[in-house]
Amino acid sequence: MIRDKWAEEYGMDLLFLSEDFFDDAIVGVTQSSQVVYDIDRMIDLFAANNNCTEEEAMEYLDFNTLCAYVGEQTPVFITTGVR
Repeated sequence: MIRDKWAEEYGMDLLFLSEDFFDDAIVGVTQSSQVVYDIDRMIDLFAANNNCTEEEAMEYLDFNTLCAYVGEQTPVFITTGVR
């Protein structure tokens, strides 16, 4: 599993999103050991795995994931501008 590879490389303190299909949106890890996700890829993955539109996926993620703070290891979400 890709999470295991990231954790082995950067330490077991990494905090991943609960849905493992988001693993394909991981683009790296910060110096402070926060997992970095590509928001645009997350939207695509969420829509595909939940049978919804991109707009519905963005609304869900914006409300339930992107604004959440769960401590110092809270994942980082970026936009690369590439879709």
